Amino acid sequence: MSWNPLTPPDQRGRTIVVTGATAGIGYFAAEQLAGAGAHVVLASRSPAKLAAARRAIRDQVDGAEVDTVTLDLAAPDSVADAVRSLSAFPRLDGLLLNGGAMQRDTKPTAWGVPTILGTHVVANVALVAGLLPALIAGGDAGRPSRIVHASSGFVDRAGLDVSEVQAIPRRWVVAYTKAKTVTEVFAFELERRLRTADAPVISLVSRPGVGVDARTPERAGVRDASTPRQRNPFTPWAQGKDSAAWSAVRAMTDPAAQGGELYAPAGAFRGAPVRRDPNPSTSTPDAVLAQSVWDQLEALAGSRIAIESPTR
Repeated sequence: MSWNPLTPPDQRGRTIVVTGATAGIGYFAAEQLAGAGAHVVLASRSPAKLAAARRAIRDQVDGAEVDTVTLDLAAPDSVADAVRSLSAFPRLDGLLLNGGAMQRDTKPTAWGVPTILGTHVVANVALVAGLLPALIAGGDAGRPSRIVHASSGFVDRAGLDVSEVQAIPRRWVVAYTKAKTVTEVFAFELERRLRTADAPVISLVSRPGVGVDARTPERAGVRDASTPRQRNPFTPWAQGKDSAAWSAVRAMTDPAAQGGELYAPAGAFRGAPVRRDPNPSTSTPDAVLAQSVWDQLEALAGSRIAIESPTR
């Protein structure tokens, strides 16, 4: 179908949670979803930044319905508290797993693994385990709930081994890429299990391309003169973080989207969001490898993902 990223389909009546929603791609995804009529729940660790992001969205979108939940992806107790808070909403229709710390920190988090793996993967597994019952209850065959996992184009370029999830590469960019590779394996395996259970939830992957501060529009308290800018050598070829959010928003809202699909910019670094063929190494790995990664992630998260159809 033709797709205009500036006018996503009507999302009125849907409640969508966005993690990492106080800045960058997560903020703009939340703003765009609110603009389409969704009730958006911003989830991030700073109450002050959550309040600023909520104000910014309401400044941009008349009548926006925005709530906030405090969520520190590095802290299991915070994730558990957020699951309880989010499960108390009357319904949940979407979960955009965008959050994750970008610090070059090798110290173990409370998950027992370094920050990149803990916040980009393990915490998301715990969130899925905790919120899946509410997402199943909110979906139906005609309009299933959606889980969108944020990944990276680096996955295709690196071809990393994920058989040992906790084996963390020393170089930060490689550790980040491995975390996103594991994310994709988990996302596609989750989709297979959801289909086996005939559950009214679909699992998709989005990749943002390259979004840079220099091309990102300002939002008071979120992206303005008071917030630091990061220099990026790809700026001449890149897009703003508002445009980098388009792939995730399409994955969350396109009525034609199917579970197991991957959305990314049309160009190498930027462009309108299009459906792309996922990497076979993450989308159709050896069944033994997929089971092993799944088991390792459940053990690290201390959570079992129970998938049951509401009809069973």
